[in-house]
Amino acid sequence: MISIEALSLGPLETNAYLLKDTESNKAIIIDPGMNPAALIRRITDLDVVAILLTHAHFDHIGGVDEIRKLKSCPVYIHDLEADWLTDAKKNGSLRWSEVTPPIVTDPAEFALAEGMKLELMGISFKVFHTPGHSPGSVSFLWENHLFSGDVLFKAGVGRSDLPGGSERVLYDSIKTKLYKLDDAVKVYPGHGPRTTIGYEKANNPFVSGK
Repeated sequence: MISIEALSLGPLETNAYLLKDTESNKAIIIDPGMNPAALIRRITDLDVVAILLTHAHFDHIGGVDEIRKLKSCPVYIHDLEADWLTDAKKNGSLRWSEVTPPIVTDPAEFALAEGMKLELMGISFKVFHTPGHSPGSVSFLWENHLFSGDVLFKAGVGRSDLPGGSERVLYDSIKTKLYKLDDAVKVYPGHGPRTTIGYEKANNPFVSGK
Protein backbone atom coordinates (compact mmCIF):
# COMPACT_ATOMS: atom_id res chain seq x y z
CA MET A 1 0.00 0.00 0.00
CA ILE A 2 1.28 3.48 -0.91
CA SER A 3 0.65 6.35 1.48
CA ILE A 4 1.03 10.03 0.60
CA GLU A 5 2.15 12.52 3.24
CA ALA A 6 2.48 16.27 2.66
CA LEU A 7 4.95 18.33 4.67
CA SER A 8 5.05 22.13 4.50
CA LEU A 9 8.71 23.14 4.47
CA GLY A 10 10.63 26.39 4.74
CA PRO A 11 9.62 30.05 4.86
CA LEU A 12 7.57 29.77 1.64
CA GLU A 13 5.65 26.77 3.02
CA THR A 14 6.51 24.55 0.08
CA ASN A 15 4.73 21.21 -0.03
CA ALA A 16 7.09 18.25 -0.05
CA TYR A 17 5.40 14.92 -0.71
CA LEU A 18 6.52 11.62 0.76
CA LEU A 19 5.17 8.54 -0.99
CA LYS A 20 5.81 5.48 1.15
CA ASP A 21 5.28 1.81 0.43
CA THR A 22 4.22 0.53 3.83
CA GLU A 23 5.17 -3.05 2.95
CA SER A 24 8.66 -2.59 1.49
CA ASN A 25 9.63 0.54 3.47
CA LYS A 26 10.69 2.18 0.21
CA ALA A 27 9.86 5.83 -0.46
CA ILE A 28 9.81 8.53 -3.13
CA ILE A 29 10.14 12.23 -2.34
CA ILE A 30 8.67 14.94 -4.53
CA ASP A 31 10.13 18.45 -4.07
CA PRO A 32 12.18 18.35 -0.85
CA GLY A 33 12.11 22.04 0.05
CA MET A 34 14.05 24.26 2.39
CA ASN A 35 14.55 23.48 6.08
CA PRO A 36 13.95 19.75 5.52
CA ALA A 37 14.46 18.56 9.11
CA ALA A 38 10.84 17.39 9.49
CA LEU A 39 11.09 15.41 6.26
CA ILE A 40 14.44 13.90 7.23
CA ARG A 41 12.93 12.66 10.50
CA ARG A 42 10.20 10.88 8.50
CA ILE A 43 12.69 9.03 6.29
CA THR A 44 15.17 7.85 8.93
CA ASP A 45 14.23 4.19 8.48
CA LEU A 46 13.12 4.37 4.84
CA ASP A 47 14.88 3.37 1.63
CA VAL A 48 14.42 6.47 -0.56
CA VAL A 49 14.57 5.33 -4.18
CA ALA A 50 14.19 8.71 -5.90
CA ILE A 51 13.80 12.46 -5.55
CA LEU A 52 11.42 13.84 -8.19
CA LEU A 53 11.48 17.58 -8.87
CA THR A 54 8.54 19.40 -10.43
CA HIS A 55 10.93 22.31 -11.11
CA ALA A 56 14.12 23.82 -9.76
CA HIS A 57 13.12 26.99 -7.93
CA PHE A 58 15.07 27.29 -4.69
CA ASP A 59 12.11 26.65 -2.39
CA HIS A 60 11.55 23.25 -4.02
CA ILE A 61 15.18 22.07 -4.04
CA GLY A 62 16.48 23.29 -0.67
CA GLY A 63 16.62 19.80 0.82
CA VAL A 64 17.94 17.97 -2.23
CA ASP A 65 21.62 17.84 -1.32
CA GLU A 66 21.15 16.84 2.30
CA ILE A 67 18.67 14.06 1.51
CA ARG A 68 20.57 12.77 -1.53
CA LYS A 69 23.78 12.45 0.49
CA LEU A 70 21.93 10.86 3.40
CA LYS A 71 20.04 8.31 1.31
CA SER A 72 22.23 7.93 -1.83
CA CYS A 73 19.19 8.38 -4.06
CA PRO A 74 19.02 9.75 -7.61
CA VAL A 75 17.40 13.05 -8.59
CA TYR A 76 15.10 13.53 -11.60
CA ILE A 77 14.46 16.90 -13.29
CA HIS A 78 13.49 18.21 -16.71
CA ASP A 79 16.45 18.93 -18.98
CA LEU A 80 15.46 22.59 -19.39
CA GLU A 81 16.27 23.19 -15.74
CA ALA A 82 19.14 20.76 -15.29
CA ASP A 83 21.65 23.59 -14.85
CA TRP A 84 19.42 25.41 -12.37
CA LEU A 85 20.49 22.96 -9.68
CA THR A 86 24.09 24.08 -10.03
CA ASP A 87 23.39 27.81 -10.50
CA ALA A 88 22.08 29.91 -7.59
CA LYS A 89 21.14 32.74 -9.93
CA LYS A 90 18.96 30.55 -12.13
CA ASN A 91 17.19 28.80 -9.25
CA GLY A 92 16.40 32.16 -7.66
CA SER A 93 18.23 31.75 -4.37
CA LEU A 94 20.54 34.69 -5.12
CA ARG A 95 17.57 36.94 -5.87
CA TRP A 96 15.81 36.11 -2.61
CA SER A 97 18.77 36.55 -0.30
CA GLU A 98 16.53 37.74 2.56
CA VAL A 99 14.84 34.30 2.50
CA THR A 100 17.70 31.90 1.80
CA PRO A 101 21.45 31.63 1.37
CA PRO A 102 22.56 30.62 -2.13
CA ILE A 103 21.47 27.07 -2.92
CA VAL A 104 23.61 24.90 -5.20
CA THR A 105 23.42 21.13 -5.62
CA ASP A 106 25.17 18.51 -7.70
CA PRO A 107 23.59 17.80 -11.11
CA ALA A 108 20.60 15.47 -11.34
CA GLU A 109 21.17 11.86 -12.32
CA PHE A 110 18.18 11.60 -14.66
CA ALA A 111 16.37 13.86 -17.14
CA LEU A 112 12.60 14.07 -17.47
CA ALA A 113 10.65 14.66 -20.68
CA GLU A 114 7.04 14.93 -21.88
CA GLY A 115 5.23 11.60 -21.96
CA MET A 116 7.91 9.70 -20.08
CA LYS A 117 6.84 6.79 -17.89
CA LEU A 118 8.75 6.37 -14.65
CA GLU A 119 8.60 2.95 -13.02
CA LEU A 120 9.62 3.43 -9.41
CA MET A 121 8.82 1.47 -6.28
CA GLY A 122 6.45 -0.74 -8.25
CA ILE A 123 4.27 2.15 -9.38
CA SER A 124 4.14 4.13 -12.62
CA PHE A 125 4.27 7.89 -13.04
CA LYS A 126 3.42 9.68 -16.28
CA VAL A 127 5.39 12.88 -16.83
CA PHE A 128 3.67 15.95 -18.27
CA HIS A 129 5.85 18.88 -19.34
CA THR A 130 3.80 21.82 -18.04
CA PRO A 131 5.85 25.01 -18.56
CA GLY A 132 4.72 28.54 -17.84
CA HIS A 133 5.67 28.97 -14.21
CA SER A 134 9.16 27.93 -15.25
CA PRO A 135 10.43 26.48 -18.54
CA GLY A 136 11.08 23.00 -17.19
CA SER A 137 8.07 22.60 -14.92
CA VAL A 138 6.60 19.11 -14.96
CA SER A 139 3.60 17.44 -13.35
CA PHE A 140 3.60 13.80 -12.24
CA LEU A 141 0.50 11.61 -12.58
CA TRP A 142 0.23 8.35 -10.66
CA GLU A 143 -3.17 6.70 -11.03
CA ASN A 144 -5.57 9.48 -9.94
CA HIS A 145 -2.95 11.52 -8.07
CA LEU A 146 -1.40 14.53 -9.82
CA PHE A 147 1.60 16.35 -8.36
CA SER A 148 1.41 19.72 -10.09
CA GLY A 149 4.25 21.72 -8.56
CA ASP A 150 3.64 25.46 -8.97
CA VAL A 151 1.52 25.13 -12.12
CA LEU A 152 -1.97 24.60 -10.66
CA PHE A 153 -3.17 25.45 -7.15
CA LYS A 154 -6.56 25.31 -5.48
CA ALA A 155 -8.40 28.26 -7.09
CA GLY A 156 -5.09 29.60 -8.33
CA VAL A 157 -2.14 29.21 -10.66
CA GLY A 158 1.60 29.64 -10.37
CA ARG A 159 3.12 33.04 -10.94
CA SER A 160 4.46 33.60 -14.43
CA ASP A 161 6.54 36.74 -13.91
CA LEU A 162 9.76 34.98 -12.91
CA PRO A 163 12.61 34.39 -15.40
CA GLY A 164 11.51 31.89 -18.04
CA GLY A 165 7.84 32.20 -17.10
CA SER A 166 4.94 32.97 -19.42
CA GLU A 167 1.28 33.50 -18.53
CA ARG A 168 0.12 32.35 -21.96
CA VAL A 169 2.23 29.19 -21.80
CA LEU A 170 1.10 28.49 -18.22
CA TYR A 171 -2.59 28.70 -19.12
CA ASP A 172 -1.97 26.56 -22.17
CA SER A 173 -0.28 23.88 -20.06
CA ILE A 174 -3.25 23.77 -17.71
CA LYS A 175 -5.96 23.77 -20.36
CA THR A 176 -4.40 21.42 -22.90
CA LYS A 177 -2.81 18.93 -20.49
CA LEU A 178 -4.07 19.05 -16.90
CA TYR A 179 -7.69 19.88 -17.67
CA LYS A 180 -7.77 16.91 -20.05
CA LEU A 181 -7.44 14.58 -17.08
CA ASP A 182 -10.43 13.03 -15.36
CA ASP A 183 -12.37 15.38 -13.07
CA ALA A 184 -11.80 12.99 -10.15
CA VAL A 185 -8.00 13.30 -10.31
CA LYS A 186 -6.66 14.68 -7.03
CA VAL A 187 -4.22 17.57 -7.38
CA TYR A 188 -1.32 17.91 -4.96
CA PRO A 189 0.14 21.41 -5.52
CA GLY A 190 3.48 22.89 -4.57
CA HIS A 191 1.82 25.22 -2.07
CA GLY A 192 -1.51 25.21 -0.30
CA PRO A 193 -4.28 22.61 0.01
CA ARG A 194 -5.14 19.69 -2.21
CA THR A 195 -7.84 20.05 -4.87
CA THR A 196 -9.24 18.14 -7.86
CA ILE A 197 -9.23 18.68 -11.59
CA GLY A 198 -13.02 18.91 -11.61
CA TYR A 199 -13.07 21.57 -8.91
CA GLU A 200 -10.51 23.68 -10.76
CA LYS A 201 -12.31 23.40 -14.09
CA ALA A 202 -15.49 24.65 -12.41
CA ASN A 203 -14.06 27.20 -9.98
CA ASN A 204 -10.56 28.38 -10.87
CA PRO A 205 -10.87 32.13 -11.57
CA PHE A 206 -7.71 32.23 -13.71
CA VAL A 207 -8.23 29.31 -16.09
CA SER A 208 -11.74 28.24 -17.02
CA GLY A 209 -12.39 24.62 -17.86
CA LYS A 210 -14.93 25.55 -20.48
